[in-house]
Amino acid sequence: MNDSVAVVTGASQGIGRATAIRLAKDFSAVVLVARNGDALKEVEKAVQGAGADPLSIALDLSRVQSPETVVKTTLDRYGRIDALLNIAGAVPQIDLFEMTDEQWYAGMELKLHGARRLTIRAWEALKASKGSVVFMSGSAALDPKPGFAAVAATNAAILAMAKAFAEQGIKDDVQVNSIVPGAVMTGRRRSFLDKWAPAHNLSVEEATKKFPEEAGISRYGEPEEIAALLAFMVSPAAKWMTGSSVRMDGGEVKGI
Repeated sequence: MNDSVAVVTGASQGIGRATAIRLAKDFSAVVLVARNGDALKEVEKAVQGAGADPLSIALDLSRVQSPETVVKTTLDRYGRIDALLNIAGAVPQIDLFEMTDEQWYAGMELKLHGARRLTIRAWEALKASKGSVVFMSGSAALDPKPGFAAVAATNAAILAMAKAFAEQGIKDDVQVNSIVPGAVMTGRRRSFLDKWAPAHNLSVEEATKKFPEEAGISRYGEPEEIAALLAFMVSPAAKWMTGSSVRMDGGEVKGI
């Protein structure tokens, strides 16, 4: 795409980082949003090397004023927004009966409400460009478990919210979809396995193998695989796709 701008949240690591780098092949500019400014500087280099102009915005999207800053900074620099990829957000994996109200709401504040606020704030720019939005959900939304209750509730809410935005998008010529990834090997997952393994008398290697087996999948996904799907979803080839929820989980969710 010529003179096109993609905004990627959660761009400092994992799927967000991989997506920002992948989109640099298709967009002339990629705006990188995350809390870790130092990590964003490293992603900037990779985005620039892949062919796009990078712009880093280091802030916390769980704060109410942050979306205004992201949109204003992007429009001041580039004058447009063509794609918004809402990837930021991690919800704590705590047992349903042990989780506090504060932990429950904190998980939703960034992933659900941060994405909602940013999309609303960017909507007029997306209307002007006839742009695209993708929301990041997760397989827990389709297969809730007690230890993932807040994760499941947040991700399910994202799917419903994306549908509502998509209906408005049909009127406003803004494409809106969501993606439901399964178990992806990110830095956050590696950190979890490093802690989980010794607590269960397993080596990290044993724990890493155990999780896919229990999920009924052959392996973990890679961030770059999700990034490739996201790149397609905001490409001209997928423009008629809207209101869709696309699952990519190696077959983890067994239902239809």
